[in-house]
Amino acid sequence: MDSEQRQRYQAAMVSTYYCPETGFLDNPAMRDGTKRLQRPDILALLHNGEVFIVNSRKRNGLILFKRYHAEFAGPGAVVGGDYDSDCQCVISIGNLSLLSAEAHDDRQKAYLIRRQWIRLIEQITENSVSSQRVQKILDQFEQYFPLEVVEELPDVAFAMLVGVLPQTVSMVRHFGSDLDDTFGE
Repeated sequence: MDSEQRQRYQAAMVSTYYCPETGFLDNPAMRDGTKRLQRPDILALLHNGEVFIVNSRKRNGLILFKRYHAEFAGPGAVVGGDYDSDCQCVISIGNLSLLSAEAHDDRQKAYLIRRQWIRLIEQITENSVSSQRVQKILDQFEQYFPLEVVEELPDVAFAMLVGVLPQTVSMVRHFGSDLDDTFGE
């Protein structure tokens, strides 16, 4: 890797949260009850109008909270610019590495990859059974990220990704895929 490419990397720590002006995810607790580090710089980067690409060579990404839903931008996806100007909160997953997206071709490819991540979540949400949507998104994240990282993510993050209540995520995490049988759905 040449020195110019090294200068393009910006790192943040594992699974950080930030939400201004709302109580939505302010100081969210990890599943074990401890508090997380606030990182307003990630959200500030997104609101600056600059465009970044999530490093495709690392298992990292961002959950971007919009007003009524959340989106996942995984490796190779574009973040920032006008596309995320309405982002209210962020959770970084893994050792986040953002690259500046200066070349037009790089941006185009990154927008296509972001669209693929959105389509993956859309396919999950097409299932009409809420507990099955939750189980599928949990399975997808567990395939890509270490189990301990997925377990630390708050229920509200998965809930907003697949359009369910946080209580549904909590029940699926507790009861697993047997939730439908337990509650007669």
